[in-house]
Amino acid sequence: MTYTQTIRVRYGEVDAQGVVFNAHYLAYLDDVSDTWLRTFDGNFEETGWEIMLRRADLTWHGPAGVHDDLVVTAEVVRWGTTSFDMAFEVRVDDRLVLTATVYYVGVSVGDHVPMPPPQAVRAHLGG
Repeated sequence: MTYTQTIRVRYGEVDAQGVVFNAHYLAYLDDVSDTWLRTFDGNFEETGWEIMLRRADLTWHGPAGVHDDLVVTAEVVRWGTTSFDMAFEVRVDDRLVLTATVYYVGVSVGDHVPMPPPQAVRAHLGG
């Protein structure tokens, strides 16, 4: 199962080279994963579970600039007991801009103790 979202690059997100500043890509990926989770029921935290980033690996393939539409596709590629890995592909039209894998750990809301995802959330994400 995949999820796709389009993000338009704003003027303030490009650097002096005229391309998206690298730190913004992680924010874009976070927005996509959060938006996908919120299609579950709008407030997945009510299940007592939320996610925290454990690690992120990003590989840049080409530039994106102001007013480009980034088409971001996400897919869960691995499930662990309390963690999962989400792979991302970012394109401008047919051109690959970025690939990434973000490693998340599921935790209890409030005290952040690692915990397995609720089965309904896992099924929603394709697990």
